[in-house]
Amino acid sequence: MSVFKVKAIQSLQAEFSVPGDKSMSHRAAMIAGISNGDCLIRNFLPSEDCLNTLKAMGALGVSYTILEELEGFGPTVIRISGRKMKLLKSPMPIDCGNSGTGMRLLAGLLAAQPFDTELFGDESLSSRPMGRIINPLAQMGAEIHARGEKAGCAPLVIRGKELQPITYEMPVASAQVKSAILLAGMFCEGKTTVIQPAETRDHTERMLAAFGVRTEREGNAITLHGGQCPDARDFRVPGDISSAAFWIVAAAALQGSRLLIQDVGLNESRNAIISVMVRMGAKISDRVHNQEDGEPIGNIEICGRGLTGTVIRPEEVPNLIDEIPVIAVAAALAEGKTVIRNAKELRVKETDRITTVVKNLRLMGAEVEEFDDGMEIIGGKPLHGAVLQSYGDHRIAMAFAIAGLFAEGETIIENTDCVNTSYPGFEKHLSAIMKEKTDPQAYVLKTIKHEKAWD
Repeated sequence: MSVFKVKAIQSLQAEFSVPGDKSMSHRAAMIAGISNGDCLIRNFLPSEDCLNTLKAMGALGVSYTILEELEGFGPTVIRISGRKMKLLKSPMPIDCGNSGTGMRLLAGLLAAQPFDTELFGDESLSSRPMGRIINPLAQMGAEIHARGEKAGCAPLVIRGKELQPITYEMPVASAQVKSAILLAGMFCEGKTTVIQPAETRDHTERMLAAFGVRTEREGNAITLHGGQCPDARDFRVPGDISSAAFWIVAAAALQGSRLLIQDVGLNESRNAIISVMVRMGAKISDRVHNQEDGEPIGNIEICGRGLTGTVIRPEEVPNLIDEIPVIAVAAALAEGKTVIRNAKELRVKETDRITTVVKNLRLMGAEVEEFDDGMEIIGGKPLHGAVLQSYGDHRIAMAFAIAGLFAEGETIIENTDCVNTSYPGFEKHLSAIMKEKTDPQAYVLKTIKHEKAWD
């Protein structure tokens, strides 16, 4: 079992990049895989979750060639040959690992295919609710059976059917649900519309547009015209701002620090972490230098000067859901009170992130109160090192590694292999920062070429 051993730092002076965006890497593998030709995907995230999605597309008949990889982890540059919307039946059930994004979006792609498919995952994924995609896809005519031990949970058996377009008003703001419906709508005749209760990340709409698939937006309603096949094209995945968030918090909370994170995605539906940290007193500048493939990419510079508490607004939560664990750490390091409410969705992530965050903060000496839909943290108390569990959740492991950088004594986080589901290279960055190196680069590429194809 791997562990992180973390000690406090006195300085953070660094420049580096973070791995490719996880959400976009999933989508790039899928949309390229149903396109009408060859697509070159650069800066693909070689995490376990994204590799499971890539392997799933391979099992569904999509050929791909790995051109570059991050040594020890997996591919970062891939040529994917699209199948013009017509996938093949997988010879075996498809393993989605720990990825809710992979399973939910694949369900949308597979709902209209003329064959049966089974999707399964690990213990954590098998406890996460899938009814939120089953219900709207069933309204479109899909036949999906959830056969997990818990009602509405994986494994999912999908029997492909001819689908009909719908207008669906989502009860909960979810980019994954929206994306599953839009992907299924590509196989319908007519217009499919999804109405969001609040704005969610819009990577699917932007990427579809980049691949030539037309969508329309009016307020929080997104409409897709069915029957469009994505045009083959190249796509570069920006750095993941959810991965950058851990270092943004570390630099912002440490007086005198300076950190430059390069080539990160600055999509407005994802950068609420910057707004919240600025509200807490952080000095942050972000500058877009490239509007590539419909996604703004730029650098973020953080200069540390200490933090104060804040209230996370309800409308911010959908676009902060992945960052809330590290925001809670920032709250413990800040002066004053921070309130996080309307975040009940955290209870059905890789772990119950409300309970796991509260438990670990208390073990480090923080003052925190747990609510059904969030928590209240009184910051400013000195943190002390502790032995903490990741609970198999990558974002819990990384958030508390950041807390350990500010704690007296040694912090040990157990079971940290899970970090590779989203941030290969995190441990190397963490180690370099603790050693006060100025250039903790993890992304050294080894070029290889080989084929992975299914006929």
